[in-house]
Amino acid sequence: MLTIKRAAALTGLSEATLRAWERRYAVVSPHRTESGYRLYDEQQLQVLRAMRDLVGDGWSPREAAAEARASAPASSDEGDAAPETPAVPAREDERAGGREDERAGAREEEQPTGDAASTDELVAAGAAMDEARLATVLDEGFSRGSFEAVARAWLFPALRALGTAWQAGEVTVAGEHLVAGAVQRRLAGAFDAAGRRAGAPRVVVGLPPGGRHELGALAFATAARRAGLDASYLGPDLPEPDWVRAVSGHAARAAVLAVPRADDVAAARAVARRLHREAPGVLVAVGGRRQDAMPAFCVRLGHDVGAGAARLRELVAP
Repeated sequence: MLTIKRAAALTGLSEATLRAWERRYAVVSPHRTESGYRLYDEQQLQVLRAMRDLVGDGWSPREAAAEARASAPASSDEGDAAPETPAVPAREDERAGGREDERAGAREEEQPTGDAASTDELVAAGAAMDEARLATVLDEGFSRGSFEAVARAWLFPALRALGTAWQAGEVTVAGEHLVAGAVQRRLAGAFDAAGRRAGAPRVVVGLPPGGRHELGALAFATAARRAGLDASYLGPDLPEPDWVRAVSGHAARAAVLAVPRADDVAAARAVARRLHREAPGVLVAVGGRRQDAMPAFCVRLGHDVGAGAARLRELVAP
């Protein structure tokens, strides 16, 4: 039997995510010590890993939990391992009849306006500079769906709400930086977890000289890896000559420039034109709120990191 800390380490999920999945989706019901501490067995770890992988493939958490439970091997000790609320696999006609309701529920979860309370919690955590509260909000937010769905439907809308609160004087610069730093660490962890894609088309992602608002670029680099690309993240404020060196040094098929602010446009245009001139075989793609201000030869990837990564994968596939 394993503690929640050990279970988190073995599944790659945070302790808060394990608690959230148990509470919201009843994916497993851990054993409890007399003191109330959770204990997990190997079968439950298999179910959690299965749900993790399904969510990573784009399933809604609700459907992933049901599938992971239904596919779980029979317990060797049914009396001890039985969940408090047994999950019974639905008959095929019930699954078909209820699937639209399930999908509607998943879509509702992914809508920014459908999770105003969680967005308010993130803003409130920043205003109070409450790191523990912020960690809980992020744990629960990232547990709701695939990385791409969470980024699109909750994370970036919530960050925009944070920016609005900062402009209104409801959150200090320090509070805004606290949230941004925590989100950046989560995105960096997701990028590392996505892993290199040896042999896949190589792309480089970053910001032009002076560009420092990197959360969108880092999220896109993560989505690109998850889409099957060998993505390297170059970070913020990359000098113009180094973009050319990075492309040639990585034998990249594409360079992706993030252009989140009006102040980034001039430098991004200069980088794009230089790449177009000195690396003519490399696709130059752009994302961010100011992508439409870029030269016509740039491929615009839109504002959804998942859809943009999928499109880039199609464009550079051999």
